[in-house]
Amino acid sequence: MTTYSLQHYALSHPGGRAINEDAYCCNQRKNYFCFTVADGLGGHDGGDIASRLATDAVTHFIETESISLDSLESCIKYADSVIRQRQASDTKLQDMHTTIVTLLSDGVHAVWGHAGDSRLYHFRNGQCIARTRDHTVSQVMSRVRNISQDNQMHKNRNALFRCLGDTDPVNPKITASYKLMPQDAFLLCTDGYWAHIAEEEMITDLARSHTPQQWLEQMTMQRLKPRITARHDNYTAIGVFVQ
Repeated sequence: MTTYSLQHYALSHPGGRAINEDAYCCNQRKNYFCFTVADGLGGHDGGDIASRLATDAVTHFIETESISLDSLESCIKYADSVIRQRQASDTKLQDMHTTIVTLLSDGVHAVWGHAGDSRLYHFRNGQCIARTRDHTVSQVMSRVRNISQDNQMHKNRNALFRCLGDTDPVNPKITASYKLMPQDAFLLCTDGYWAHIAEEEMITDLARSHTPQQWLEQMTMQRLKPRITARHDNYTAIGVFVQ
């Protein structure tokens, strides 16, 4: 059975904000690769702290625990528990929350999990074969009712119903295991990134790119930056190539 290497490139920018509430981490332990993006929720005190606690917790888990692909749910729940402990010890941070999306691979198979609206896209042979579904009111409405007008006008359309540091312990969405293929590509990103780049554009730029860095820089410079305003949200992305 072929074991592949996962090459990556990451970027994070505060956009037009004073504080970057996004965070990411890229970890490798033996033949395991782990990539995480987190977006501290704007409007909540300590969003930047929450996202950093989450990514630091993932790094700690990967470096110290016994790892398998089945560990992903425990890893995300551990990050949630770290945030909860900090909330309990500091009243000023009781309202901090963060999204999370994590990709874990042993070089043969890959699994991913998420909570919130930070996304993972899986590309193969010029197509997006999988994408996480946002844990937002608008996503639920679009799937259940399929009424775009209600979706656009609903005052809570962007509200999250699942994230780290929420009222109840997190129940992340974990995928089944995918067998890796050469030339597979993954994109993990916050909403400040994916909201301005269409899936078809991701595929077009991927076909033109030989490295994850080239792919992300192409999308960022040619797609994202011409479309954002001076007050744009933070944005973070990790591109991963299977080789």
